[in-house]
Amino acid sequence: MDLKDKLLSSFIAFENNMDLDHPVHDVRSEAIKNFEEKGFPSKKEEAWKYTSLNAIQKVDFSIFPKKENTLEYKDIKKYFLHEIDTYKIVFIDGVYSSYLSETTHDGVDVCLMSAALTKPQYKQIIDVYFNKVASKDESLTTLNTAFSKEGAYIYIPKNKVPKKPIQIVHLATGNEAALMLQPRNLVIVEENAEVQIIERHQSLTGNEVLTNSVTEIFAAKDANVDYYKVQNDENTASLIDNTYISQKDKSVVRVHTFSFGGKLTRNNLNFYQNGEYMDSVLKGVTILGEKQHVDHHTLVHHAQPNCESHQDYKGIFGEKSTGVFNGKIIVDKIAQKTNAFQQNNNILISDKATINTKPQLEIFADDVKCSHGCTIGQLDEDALFYLQSRGIPKKEAVALLMYAFANNVLESVRIPELKTRINKIIANKLGVRVGFDL
Repeated sequence: MDLKDKLLSSFIAFENNMDLDHPVHDVRSEAIKNFEEKGFPSKKEEAWKYTSLNAIQKVDFSIFPKKENTLEYKDIKKYFLHEIDTYKIVFIDGVYSSYLSETTHDGVDVCLMSAALTKPQYKQIIDVYFNKVASKDESLTTLNTAFSKEGAYIYIPKNKVPKKPIQIVHLATGNEAALMLQPRNLVIVEENAEVQIIERHQSLTGNEVLTNSVTEIFAAKDANVDYYKVQNDENTASLIDNTYISQKDKSVVRVHTFSFGGKLTRNNLNFYQNGEYMDSVLKGVTILGEKQHVDHHTLVHHAQPNCESHQDYKGIFGEKSTGVFNGKIIVDKIAQKTNAFQQNNNILISDKATINTKPQLEIFADDVKCSHGCTIGQLDEDALFYLQSRGIPKKEAVALLMYAFANNVLESVRIPELKTRINKIIANKLGVRVGFDL
């Protein structure tokens, strides 16, 4: 039985444990029909031209964990941003861990999708927001919708700011030979509210893990959202991360994606601007080696005038790694005075590494400022020579140049402790000595 057939048969068992009278039941049923019709995307599709899921489909993944597992915080502390106090929503093999989590209902809701989808007090919000911005056509998104049950539910009411940042951490124990996870997150930030969120997916062993994640984010008028994705997983872990963002007037949403690990990672990041005077910020750093593969697909749809978007992605690719960047900006005819910037810069440090980059602009308005570009190259030989002439050994000089190349993306990270943590990961990846005078 291939993975598609296994998922379709597993859906029957999944639905038997759900409330068939709940409105979400109809949403799930439509979603599984879409996935049954389309199946997994293939390289025949333009959007998946450089990323193959064939090998993944041959793995015999467990769709549901066979038992609940527990972990001790001391054993996994390093995967958390433990330098500061945060709310935590933690899942172990897809199952919520109350022991490791710290949630709240004190003025804001930081809790579980399973509660939001089943408890009456959340029904009105679920009816308004759940599956409203996520694609109803993209097959892997609809697969997640069909199995949507658990994940993070974050609701920030008007004029509220949580007392501390929020961490969403998904841990895979490896107690299954191969496990598939499908978390569903819903983030709603009402008018003039703010939130900072850090998300991480982490395997604890070398067993195969496939995560098909969907996050919906709604930013109301004057809302401010910072979302950080830390992807530094084992080389047997694959992640398909689908994020859909709806913005209203004068809102600001920033998403930073740090891709350092994993076997195959596909990030689908979609911004929909549904108001005026808003800003969308998409930044990313990718550092790969071995046979790792990371594919960034971004979309910013400017549907109203007087808005901005800024995309800046940096990539460093070594050994036999492969990178993909496909960034699309759409400017509707009504969206005059749009200011859209997109840049993708890449360094290949191995003649066997590959990067495929395709920036796209579709502009239907005439009074706009839009630019896009990409670069692919090696390190600056003159800069390398200069550092060596100052007494820095070549290996360390190369590492310093790569560090400087990647590091400027961190300037917009607004959690100092997270910036320090990412700095250390980048330095470690590139071989920059701790304590070296930068």
